[in-house]
Amino acid sequence: MTLSIPQLRAFVATVDAGSFTGAATTLGVGQSAVSHAVAGLEREVGGPVVRRGGAAVATPLGDRMLAHARSVLASVDALEAVVRPATIRGTVRLAAVPTVCQGLLPRLRELWAVTLPDVDVQVYEGDDDEMAEWLEGGTVDAAVLVDPVPAPDGSVVVARDEMGAVVRRDHPLASSTALTLDDLHEDGLVAGGGGCEHQIQRMHELAGQPFRWAHRVREMSTMFGMIQRGEGVSIVPTLGRVMLPDDLVMLPVEPRYVRTLVLSGPDSRPWHPLARALVDAV
Repeated sequence: MTLSIPQLRAFVATVDAGSFTGAATTLGVGQSAVSHAVAGLEREVGGPVVRRGGAAVATPLGDRMLAHARSVLASVDALEAVVRPATIRGTVRLAAVPTVCQGLLPRLRELWAVTLPDVDVQVYEGDDDEMAEWLEGGTVDAAVLVDPVPAPDGSVVVARDEMGAVVRRDHPLASSTALTLDDLHEDGLVAGGGGCEHQIQRMHELAGQPFRWAHRVREMSTMFGMIQRGEGVSIVPTLGRVMLPDDLVMLPVEPRYVRTLVLSGPDSRPWHPLARALVDAV
């Protein structure tokens, strides 16, 4: 069996884009070139890796191959970057949770735009649990990890922020200097939005309370909408303050909990040189 890098690139790009047309746009080639590359890969592995008709999604065989293909391509990209001329340029993929994407990355990208003007930083937004998986699997080259234990070798702390309570501006406790977990549970806690459920759970552990919630959601927009409608209150990192609608406010919450944000490359494979450049610039 002989697999080629162009075949793997076409396969991964097709699955990521959901179509051969989208993959062609991503790779800067014709659609027929992508189709031929994927067909060649399928001949080599002995079965279809992408479903045709409708959205182009991975078949069971393709799904088993996908993580390995990403890892191979990430290593090839890192190798190519090493042997290129010394000028620092190219594209680096960076993952972060929503509050970091909104509250921290704009400042970091301004810094990188000045210090690394020829580097294009592509942002991938995901939940806390997805960061390490994407990083080690080769989906991204670098990530801002939340409270990693231990912090990966070569990583750097880029920020620390606290967890804050979010309530409606007309809430009876909106003028309080700080809220407790008991205060929040009286209204019903909306947990999980933005991938910060681990921190909320840890706060309950420190307070000696069971972690309980009225609602669990994935998207912060859903969380904020529920709070606006009076369906509960929540706990959000203070970096998320920039995302709050005008009718919601953020207050300190006890027990105080500070999270540490660490910019890092992967543990299980060599870092892409541009991931190292991002860290060095910070």
